[in-house]
Amino acid sequence: MFDRDIWQEIFFSIRNNKLRTFLTGFSVGWGIFILVMLLASVNGMKNGFTNQFGNDAANSISLFARSTTEPYAGFEAGRKIQFKNSEVDYIRGNFQGFYEYISQTVNRSISARYKQETGSYNVIGVNAEFQKIEVTDIEEGRQLNELDVKNKSKVMVLGRLVVKDLFKEENPIGKFLEVNGSTFKVIGVFSDDDDDRAERSIYAPYTTLQRLYGNTSNINSIRMTYNPNFSLAQALDFSDKVEYVFKRKLKISPEDQSAIRVRNNADGFSDLNEFTGLLNTMSIGVGILILIAGIVGIGNILVFIIKERTKEIGIRKALGARPSQILKLVLLESVFITSISGFIGMLIAMGILGIIGPLINAPAFSNPSVDISIVITATLVLIISGLVAGWVPARRAAKVRPIVALSSD
Repeated sequence: MFDRDIWQEIFFSIRNNKLRTFLTGFSVGWGIFILVMLLASVNGMKNGFTNQFGNDAANSISLFARSTTEPYAGFEAGRKIQFKNSEVDYIRGNFQGFYEYISQTVNRSISARYKQETGSYNVIGVNAEFQKIEVTDIEEGRQLNELDVKNKSKVMVLGRLVVKDLFKEENPIGKFLEVNGSTFKVIGVFSDDDDDRAERSIYAPYTTLQRLYGNTSNINSIRMTYNPNFSLAQALDFSDKVEYVFKRKLKISPEDQSAIRVRNNADGFSDLNEFTGLLNTMSIGVGILILIAGIVGIGNILVFIIKERTKEIGIRKALGARPSQILKLVLLESVFITSISGFIGMLIAMGILGIIGPLINAPAFSNPSVDISIVITATLVLIISGLVAGWVPARRAAKVRPIVALSSD
């Protein structure tokens, strides 16, 4: 129940000790401010590192064939490993439920010409699923589809900067591009806000490139996404299994770490989570230490105030005030000072983050912010801190004997 007299006394005490109350409250508010800013900075670092993955799906895995570095199964070291379409078919047939999307890639450097404009670019042969792995935005036209791949159609999807180089202001959709002596129809234009280099690339059906360049089934890499329901451990285990199976299939030593390169985004997120988890722990530790200093400060000022009000407390008890009422008075004052100071510090921190956070978008630091759970936790910490800070002084005040209090100076 709201007790008006108690709150009048609390405000009277605060008004009579403005400087001490401000300094004590400042230490608590500063502690919460630092804690929120530190945790927001950790999130900003995490956002920045995550952005480094660009538009790749967060659950993507890439496999690249290299050369062996160790002799194995009768083969000498230095043997060039070559992936083929059969490797993709093997994954499709033996890892159902492990992967989500999969595509082979065929890379070629080409010279392209439209009217009088020419340029050198990288063409990437892919299938229709690739657009789910390397996420790009279609600005005009369409993406490659299954029919393009099946029919080995001579069609291309151009990066935005390719269009800018060759077509200037002209709409490229439906136009024909001369590529190394062959003619391709432009069916789409894509953009990639995270990677200007990608916008200087061209996508075409992998089957078309294989037919035009040697009529082989050779591929340069395998790109896929693992089951999005996998845990971090399951994702890493899946890529390890694929690497192990391919080493057996292609007669590569299990100890050879160079013949097949596997890039699993889960590895990056694992390292990132460990790093940011450590930073979070350190930030919370620093914030708690600062907060403890504030709690000690509040405890000290309350002890001093109670000493000054010893005679007043004695009179109250002589007039019938119960120890629980004295305890309640001191604890409420402590919680009030702590909570108000902490809320002010927290609101200032969140206000700063709300204003400047969205404006920050550096490669390794982007949009620092705090989760609502942090705000709720900080609120609970403030209330508990106020109770802890006021408990010892409150207990001392409640135990004061009226005769001793009345005779004190």
